[in-house]
Amino acid sequence: MNQLPLHKRVMILKMLVEGVGMRPISRTVGVSINTVTKLLVDAGFACADFHDSVVRGIHARRIECDEIWAFCHARKKNVTPLSPDYAGDVWTWIAIEADNRLITSYDVGDRSINTAYRFMRDLRGRVVGRPQLNTDAWKAYYMAIKAAFGPHVDYAQLVKVMHDQPNPAGKTGEITKAPIFGDPNMEEVSTSYVERHNLSLRMGIRRFTRKTNGHSKKLQNHFLHLALHTVYHNFVKELQTLDRTPAMAAGITTKPYDMEWIVGLIDARQAKPKRPANYRKVSN
Repeated sequence: MNQLPLHKRVMILKMLVEGVGMRPISRTVGVSINTVTKLLVDAGFACADFHDSVVRGIHARRIECDEIWAFCHARKKNVTPLSPDYAGDVWTWIAIEADNRLITSYDVGDRSINTAYRFMRDLRGRVVGRPQLNTDAWKAYYMAIKAAFGPHVDYAQLVKVMHDQPNPAGKTGEITKAPIFGDPNMEEVSTSYVERHNLSLRMGIRRFTRKTNGHSKKLQNHFLHLALHTVYHNFVKELQTLDRTPAMAAGITTKPYDMEWIVGLIDARQAKPKRPANYRKVSN
């Protein structure tokens, strides 16, 4: 089987995590769009497996959770009876550890309580101890966190209220902090880090960028691109505020990795006997 040279595979992966679209990548590198897609799929499966097996037993002190909107195949208002069943709104759920910026858990689906349950159960399986969880006031979080963590969590919400008209101070909104259960430290109630990461998602993954035609056409590829981004963020990207990677700050690794290492994950996975993929199809 023909295989791209290492330097071309590295170049494609670097462009995929830097917000470049699939077709511009194919033109720049000089390969077909199918080749770019196949490499994304292979990298996504390898990264999803790696994250699933390695990011566990995390001693998280404070975790921020949020969900970010995108769409797949077509916007919700343009979905027709002939559209795929996953067409329409797609919500990406992210849990990030505030102290070291480690993406601890992620999921893709709708914004329902079912996706929230699945997301929180996955997060519970990756952290140990009694973390503090901070979220916005989206109603699905309350029952999902209570079901997944039980009494072993301190949970608070950052409640944002927007007004049609500015108040005398010129503000159109207000933010309050509300303890929900447990004993959260109210001085540390914030979602700033996960919201900043949402900006990184929109900048670093073309399919999240608004008002372009780079949106996801297949739900599987949306999930796999997110898996690639997560491993890149955790294990390859050295954050300036930390002067190291999130995985190093969390004590998972002692050194940063590079894109050649991710290519190695792909090759190692393909060398193993065929087994069920880690990707779980999600419905919208």
